[in-house]
Amino acid sequence: MFLEQFPTEGRQNGWIEVVCGSMFSGKTEELIRRLRRAQFANQKLLLFKPLVDNRYHEENVVSHQGTTLKAQAVENAAEILTIWTNERVVAIDEAQFFDDGVVEVANTLAKKGVRVILAGLDMDYLGVPFGPMPKILCIAEYVTKVHAICVSCGNLAQFSHRTAEEKDQVLVGATEKYMPLCRSCYNKTAH
Repeated sequence: MFLEQFPTEGRQNGWIEVVCGSMFSGKTEELIRRLRRAQFANQKLLLFKPLVDNRYHEENVVSHQGTTLKAQAVENAAEILTIWTNERVVAIDEAQFFDDGVVEVANTLAKKGVRVILAGLDMDYLGVPFGPMPKILCIAEYVTKVHAICVSCGNLAQFSHRTAEEKDQVLVGATEKYMPLCRSCYNKTAH
């Protein structure tokens, strides 16, 4: 069971939280849940998404379940610092699609007292660490790994099996291109 914990030192100390897992594990739902709680507490926040992720909406972050929250689409991580105007909470969805600069951005914001929340795939469709996610996981104070349900056997799933033929690492899609599988079922596929 996940219980949110917050530092007791006060506002001057920020921190980094990560929500990671496979496709269809609820990463974006969890990110939005945390942000809605911050909104309820009247905390100013900013939500970012990579420009490449236009599956459901050009700007808003939208979960596979249809939950939505207004966001700013940016080309690269450096843009985040140019847009930030001392908001207390900064969230980044689909962090795996950003350049390695997202690590520095998260650290910079946390040093300035910001609660930074990142959500992203920890592994790509080949089952290897995805983009800047390993570095983000290393610097985070809090990491939550969420799991989907294997569509083949019903066990917990941590792999995003690609059903489309494309071989590029980045292929934005949903159920038409991916399915969640457990390790056993994933190992039975040709990837």
